[in-house]
Amino acid sequence: MAAITLTARRSPPVIVLLLLVVAVAVPGLLSGTDPLAADPLHALEAPSAAHWFGTDHLGRDVLARVVHGARHSASIGLAAVALAVGAGVLLGLVAGLSHRWVDEALTRCFDVLSTFPELLLALLVIAITGPGTGNVIFAIGIAQIPTYARVIRAQAFVVRRAGYVEQAVTFGLSRTALTLRHVLPNVLGPIPVMATLGLGQAVIAASGLSFLGMGPQPPAAEWGAMLSEARNYLRVAWWQTLFPAAAISLTVVSLTVAGRRLQRRFEGRNA
Repeated sequence: MAAITLTARRSPPVIVLLLLVVAVAVPGLLSGTDPLAADPLHALEAPSAAHWFGTDHLGRDVLARVVHGARHSASIGLAAVALAVGAGVLLGLVAGLSHRWVDEALTRCFDVLSTFPELLLALLVIAITGPGTGNVIFAIGIAQIPTYARVIRAQAFVVRRAGYVEQAVTFGLSRTALTLRHVLPNVLGPIPVMATLGLGQAVIAASGLSFLGMGPQPPAAEWGAMLSEARNYLRVAWWQTLFPAAAISLTVVSLTVAGRRLQRRFEGRNA
């Protein structure tokens, strides 16, 4: 009975994430309707057997747009996190393994960037680079770099003083080989946890920026852009706002729960 209860407690986030993966990889399995197909004669129809999530102001199927919108929102989040992890690990290693003045310079840069909320910093970057999907990915990635770089820097400081690293130095191992063989594998432990949590934050940021018109442009189905289009019809078509907002919330909550469980496993506690 305890095992059944534990499985039931854990299953909702897993189910949501599995549905998200399917929606990103093969959206046709969840909805065979074209998300861009407009039908003005059936605009703003409430949820029904024909349209489970109703239709929007142009008669497009909301379910199809939510399903296909997962690819845009998740792809932006994944690309931004990948950029942040790659740059953060590289800069963190440079700061943690280089001379003191290099470390000081990079640390001050991390401190300055960390003073800005991630969404505000992303807005600042987009103000310079301009709107667009690629620029949104770049902006969110830049905003998240300090989070990963600071952790890798701290881990590098610990690992570089470990006995096996000092022994490898005495054997004449080059700095590059030492970093790749001994330092890098031992500083990446927290990254999966941080990346999982960071993905949820990136999805929120991507949706927020798209809501402001800085991400994928209409008629692309993206959750934040869908909310932006639906806000003018909130009183007459609540479903047009509810379902994209629910998709964002469920995705972020599920990623957060998954990240917390990974964190407990990483720390040696029961998940």
